[in-house]
Amino acid sequence: MGVFTYEMEVVTKIPPTKIFKAFVLDGDSLIPKIAPQAIKNVELIEGDGGPGSIKKITFGEGYQFDYVKHKVEALDKENLTYSYSVIEGDALMKSLEKITYEIKIASSPDGGSICKSISQYYTVSNFEIKEEQIKAGKEKSSGLFKALEAYLLANPDA
Repeated sequence: MGVFTYEMEVVTKIPPTKIFKAFVLDGDSLIPKIAPQAIKNVELIEGDGGPGSIKKITFGEGYQFDYVKHKVEALDKENLTYSYSVIEGDALMKSLEKITYEIKIASSPDGGSICKSISQYYTVSNFEIKEEQIKAGKEKSSGLFKALEAYLLANPDA
């Protein structure tokens, strides 16, 4: 088994607590409204949404994958950090044991936020992840984050 680690950073004009609330705390209901082509729905299977909870994410029509299940590993509302693991679903492609994500949102000098994400892909045997797969995943994540930013800028009371 190998572990491949990738980092990503997205800058937004939205203040840290607001983007954390929208992306992490309200994301399960908000993101399917904003980007139904990407995420059709999020269903809480087990738990209350906090650590140990299991969520099933169903992707939109024509998306590359059908669904994944996430396990919430940690949620720290004070420090604006969130971590979860993809533990099941066709996104694992029978070649990955799991994928873990650690998200930290911090203030940027202009009053907005910097969202830092660390992804770790745990491969089965000697499977190797191609750079274009990672790039495509980063672009989708960044696009979803930017769609959320556009929604919040257009709806400041949301």
